[in-house]
Amino acid sequence: MRIIVTGGAGFIGSAVCRHLVLEQGWDVLNIDKLTYAANLASLTVVENQPNYRFVRGDICDRAALDAIFEEFAPAAVMHLAAESHVDRSISGSAEFINTNVNGTHCLLEAARAYWSNLKGELKQNFRFHHISTDEVYGSLGDSQLFSETTPYDPRSPYSASKAASDHLVNAWHHTYGLPVVISNCSNNYGPFHFPEKLIPLITLNALEGRPLPVYGDGLNIRDWLYVDDHVRALVLVLTKGRLGHKYNVGGRSERTNLHVVETICDLLDELRPLDRPRRDLITFVSDRPGHDRRYAIDPTKIETEFGWRPKETFETGIRKTVQWYFTHHEWWQPLRAKVYGGERLGLIDA
Repeated sequence: MRIIVTGGAGFIGSAVCRHLVLEQGWDVLNIDKLTYAANLASLTVVENQPNYRFVRGDICDRAALDAIFEEFAPAAVMHLAAESHVDRSISGSAEFINTNVNGTHCLLEAARAYWSNLKGELKQNFRFHHISTDEVYGSLGDSQLFSETTPYDPRSPYSASKAASDHLVNAWHHTYGLPVVISNCSNNYGPFHFPEKLIPLITLNALEGRPLPVYGDGLNIRDWLYVDDHVRALVLVLTKGRLGHKYNVGGRSERTNLHVVETICDLLDELRPLDRPRRDLITFVSDRPGHDRRYAIDPTKIETEFGWRPKETFETGIRKTVQWYFTHHEWWQPLRAKVYGGERLGLIDA
């Protein structure tokens, strides 16, 4: 199968590219703008494979997209290109609207133009898979779960922009007949994660003996999903998903942020002890504006239809992740030195 992957130099996108090229044996064309969080070093294992190509491009560039579709002739699109960090969306929302909303619109129109000219089985089998987030659903109470029918209630500029993109994809299916599927995932973690997000940030700060910032009381809850488990689910949604349907993908691994931080501390104390427990480095800081209290996905639909289950528990996945950062300084040290050093993001000017 020939697949266009957008945002394939990012965290989840690079995992998708590695899996499709090495495990599925599909032909992959990766389009990525190479913004700050993209890293071609995450793709060294596939960069010389004959079934992998990289194009530096912007999904807002319609002419470039049209040329790529015509030349590569994909059987499907997996759309992951997005600005994704809530904190950055708070202090700079414009890029999120441009990429996540305008970029998705541009990609949909390019895909629609290409698909409209296909014939027979090529047209019938074409798929546009939009990969999104559980944050579009808003914040939960103590016991509810997000299902595919949960009303949208985004609370941050990031989640609002992703909600808008979901609505666009759904509208292009119902209005134009574009064959789409949508998936909404819980918080991913694993190797090659840009160190502005909670798990890599805390892991690297803890390795270096730096303060470990925890927002508010640390009791915000997220459902954690190991990235390779997510990728396996995405392939199933792409190849088996019912057209016009959406699929929630979660790890059934709810943990408070404080529990996550404490687990990382304990793992690193085991791997490289300091002169004191790393839990002593935990520093509670002012909460993120509009911080959602709890996310939790009900993945029953994808479990029932496809038999998908995550292979990693949180305990096995977080150990793999921390060990990876512990042994791959060559990947993250240049990022810490030149791109993002761990400073607080998402503060609102008074």
